[in-house]
Formats: sequence, C-alpha cells, structure tokens
Amino acid sequence: MTITPTLKLFELVGVDEARPFSPFCWRTRMALAHKGLTAETIPWRFTEKSAISPYNSDKVPVLLDGDTSVCDSWAIANYLEDKYPDRPSLFGGEGGRAMARMLNWWGDIAVIGGMFPLIVADIATHLRPEDETYFRKTREARFGKTLEEVVAGRDQAVEGFRRGLDPLRLTLKTQPFIGGDAPNYADYIVFGPFQWARAVSPFALLKPEDAVYAWRERLLEAFDGMARKSVGYTV
Repeated sequence: MTITPTLKLFELVGVDEARPFSPFCWRTRMALAHKGLTAETIPWRFTEKSAISPYNSDKVPVLLDGDTSVCDSWAIANYLEDKYPDRPSLFGGEGGRAMARMLNWWGDIAVIGGMFPLIVADIATHLRPEDETYFRKTREARFGKTLEEVVAGRDQAVEGFRRGLDPLRLTLKTQPFIGGDAPNYADYIVFGPFQWARAVSPFALLKPEDAVYAWRERLLEAFDGMARKSVGYTV
C-alpha cells in the first residue's frame, strides 16, 4: 500500500481511539485501501465540531488532501476516483458509479436506518461523558424516547431488519460480492454500517448461516484483514 503523506482523515471515535465506528468513515477507509492509499487518521468526537468547522462541515468523514478538503463519504469516494484514476477503480466505470449512487441511498436508509434502532444504546457506552450527554440528548429527541426504550424490543425487531437485506442476499447467491468477483465501492457502502455495528455493539445482527454474514466475513479479511484488526465485537 502506498503511503501518501498529504492525506489526512478525520474519523469518529469514542473513549478508545483505536475503535473508529462511523459507518461513513468506514466506507472511506475501505475506499482508500481499495485505491492503495493511506491517510493519517485524526480522531474526532461528537463535541469537537470546532475541529472540522474550518472545512465547512459539522460531521465526519472529512478528508484532507494537501490544501483540498472533501466532506461526506460519497463525495470523498468520487474525489478519490477522479483524483487518482491510475489506481484501482472504485466503481468500474460510469455505469458502476451511477448504480453505486442509488445503492448509497439504500445503504443510508435501509441498512444504517434499519440497524440504528437496534444498536443505538450500545453506542452510548463507548463515549466520553460529554459526548454521551450530547449523543443521548440529540438521539433521544429524534426517537422521542430513551435509548434503552428504543432497543428494548430489538430481539424481535432484528427479524425485520434481516428480511430487508433480501436484495443483497439474493445477489450473493450468484456472486461473492456486490461488485461481482471482487469488491468495489458498492460493497463498502453496505459494509461500512456492519463494521460500525461490530465496533460498538455485541448484538448479533446476522446469523452465521446467512449469506450476508459470509459476505461480511470476506470483507473483514480484505486488505490484509484491515477491518477485522480494528477493535470490535465478535458477532
């Protein structure tokens, strides 16, 4: 992997800086690895918005490439594809980029949105007191109930989440990755949320016999096991 000193990445952490857990930051981590690029990581927490405000963002990831700053995982993926065209493609062409754009929305709404109510209370346990206070206030306002009340029925609710993954499950019957024989950014869009969950929650979102579980295992081993080596739960 080529080290590019000019690249820096702000990514979300909690108490443990060795446990990055944003689904969006993990999409970017995987994209960088796919391109053979390494960025210096800058730990960032929920209450440290002033650190990234100079880059016109209040959330991560934020990628710095010399004097250029890029915010949002989708924008970063497109930037990396266009700025480093001589490196392995994230999309495999403009058709792949167009399809990934749709999948990016599905990943946000169905995958992240589906698993968030199942793991949200676990996230709070990994935060510093000031960040936990912020996280609880903002997320409980969103749900209209405590985080513990949100996850109370997750043993039953997870079944609906699993059924919602059927499009992915059916795809994996004929190919090992969303991208085909090898992973591409389409895979990283969906994998990022699962790595987020693995980092913060011991709750099992998938059953070991599930084709989606096997797909996640393959991506955990990608890039010399980069994602698996990151601190997380074995679920």
